Amino acid sequence: MLRTIGGVVIGYVVLALFVFATFSLTYLLLGADGAFLPGSYTVSTLWLLISFVLGLIAAVLGGYVCASIAKNSRAPIILAGIVLVLGLLLAIPVLTAPGEAGPQARDGNVGNLEAMQKAKQPGWVAIVNPIVGAIGIMIGARLKKPRR
Repeated sequence: MLRTIGGVVIGYVVLALFVFATFSLTYLLLGADGAFLPGSYTVSTLWLLISFVLGLIAAVLGGYVCASIAKNSRAPIILAGIVLVLGLLLAIPVLTAPGEAGPQARDGNVGNLEAMQKAKQPGWVAIVNPIVGAIGIMIGARLKKPRR
């Protein structure tokens, strides 16, 4: 039981740290002009593509770590469920937010924290991300071959 809980918790932490580190690095490399459409906080297609790839890698890594620690098939399922449910719950405010009077203008470079707070992505991304995460976790768990 403790291995299962530990696997889920550590798998989630690994996933979250990987996402934070790689997204921060990606933003530093792309800059505001690469991450957003010109003059706005709407994320670019390039950012969306990179974020899906990095999110999938993070989920696979988290699932692998979870399965390695827990040494059972339940833990990755639990982790995938948590990621799916939390992700969908966090999508609700994105999908129900009232439309603004107009897009918020972005002038020049903005810091990483401000970019995270003001970034606007399509609503479908808020739904797809947790699904990709749950699938990635299960893929990562399957990569961990059981010892004989």
